[in-house]
Amino acid sequence: MASAATQGFSVVSKPTKPIEGQKTGTSGLRKKTKVFQSENYLANWIQSLFLALGEEAKGKTIALGGDGRYFNKEAVQIILKLAAGNGLKKVVVGKDAITATPAMSAIIRRRKLYGGLIMSASHNPAGPDEDWGIKFNYSAGEPAPEKITDKIYGFTQSIQELKIADFPDVDLSKLGTTSFGDFEVEVIDYTTDYFDELREVFDFAKLRSFFANPRFSFVYDALHAVTGAYASRLFVDELGASPDALLNCVPKEDFGGGHPDPNLTYAHELVERLFGTDAPDFGAASDGDGDRNMILGRSFFVTPSDSVAVIAANAQAAIPYFSAGLKGVARSMPTSGALDRVAKRLNLPFHETPTGWKFFGNLMDAGQCSICGEESFGTGADHVREKDGLWAVLAWLSILATKNEGRGEGAALVSVRDVVTEHWRTYGRNFYSRYDYEGVESERAEKVMAHLTESVIDTVQPGTELGGRVLETADNFAYTDPIDGSVAKGQGIRVVFRDGSRIIFRLSGTGSAGATIRMYVETYRDDPADFDRDAQDVLAGIIATALELSDLPALTGRDKPTVIT
Repeated sequence: MASAATQGFSVVSKPTKPIEGQKTGTSGLRKKTKVFQSENYLANWIQSLFLALGEEAKGKTIALGGDGRYFNKEAVQIILKLAAGNGLKKVVVGKDAITATPAMSAIIRRRKLYGGLIMSASHNPAGPDEDWGIKFNYSAGEPAPEKITDKIYGFTQSIQELKIADFPDVDLSKLGTTSFGDFEVEVIDYTTDYFDELREVFDFAKLRSFFANPRFSFVYDALHAVTGAYASRLFVDELGASPDALLNCVPKEDFGGGHPDPNLTYAHELVERLFGTDAPDFGAASDGDGDRNMILGRSFFVTPSDSVAVIAANAQAAIPYFSAGLKGVARSMPTSGALDRVAKRLNLPFHETPTGWKFFGNLMDAGQCSICGEESFGTGADHVREKDGLWAVLAWLSILATKNEGRGEGAALVSVRDVVTEHWRTYGRNFYSRYDYEGVESERAEKVMAHLTESVIDTVQPGTELGGRVLETADNFAYTDPIDGSVAKGQGIRVVFRDGSRIIFRLSGTGSAGATIRMYVETYRDDPADFDRDAQDVLAGIIATALELSDLPALTGRDKPTVIT
């Protein structure tokens, strides 16, 4: 090894060589933890990132934090030494290596930083035998664009050297700044910038008043993940909730052995409470890194597609940040058409994008989108450039607070169910469900998509009847970004019928191994007599059509999905 003298520390040049499989996606790089712990695996990717950023990053400040999962604290020390070795001026680190994904976006934006690194595998399990991940967010707080991720991957294929600063590990348990020559590490309170941002969006005094209503009861489940580090300060200290309202809010490196994905399957403890006896009025959960959310009322589940539509429909009246109106709204292609109907009625610009928050970020940066959402429990707004689980919870609480303002002491509480039912009476209901087939062998998953392409897209003509419905179009969704002109192809197979019903198939890239097939089905009803029907009952016919068209059970060997949402 060679070393070069620098003020306060030396920089060690450590030889390395390319490691296969370091392709960086929109959500960064995700693998099993033990892969990242193997020799130079993490260091190679971080060094490649700094090479990709080039001279532009030297002398700049970045932020660093993560979701609290296993290996994060060790990874921080590796990253800090590589940052110093590659000429960065300063790294701002969340205390104990903690920073939720939307909070990272807020830190980057409010402090005007060059960017930030997030150590997270999102909603995937954590621990020595589970998942780990890392991604870079750029100067607007958004996930790195492809022009950067492509460069990172290119350098991972040719890397020969690691530039590592030789200084002691930094104590992440204490707030303050540690200097090594010209390089600084500042350990910060991970809530400060984020909560300051949220205070500019919501009326905290109004929310405190609503929490003081003795008729209102609330529970929040952090699934032992990162928002547990924020929940007590936000809901108890700021808003006045009882500490008893917090469920699984002690962050753990293995997320308590659970799967921190806020859906009806994995957040079963919260679901059981909301659908049990003496259920609270409102329940919510967030995922591993805090960017996803689930909203529940008493014996009532709000689908993510309905959630973003309800928030958009009520935002101007309930949330001060939107008091002047919305610039526009957007949803990912697989998300139901409920938001489309709100946009049409309110005469708002509307965008349908591929899955991936970077597409929303471009629209927001151009002033064309205020609120957006994905059916995968991601909802957000242009206050940051990531989906934001706690923002969505506060948005719903703001709507309930507004709906219950001025009601007499004996009046019944306007509930989550009441809000959604009122929305359906105005806009109709998009019955919607998602079937996840997780951990499918990649080859089998590809066969399903190939079969749909050959037997439906390339073969069936518009006007043909399929399963009792008339086909409008079938394609593999492509998107031309209206802001930067980039084209995203192969974003999911769509089968759209003339009655507005849809079947969609996508392969998800958010796991660390195998493939997840997501099947989405949707149909629209505007008869109030249908609104309280079970979605699976209403969708039974189109689900059967989707399984028949895809031949999924035979091609995958799966007779049922892992998760139904």
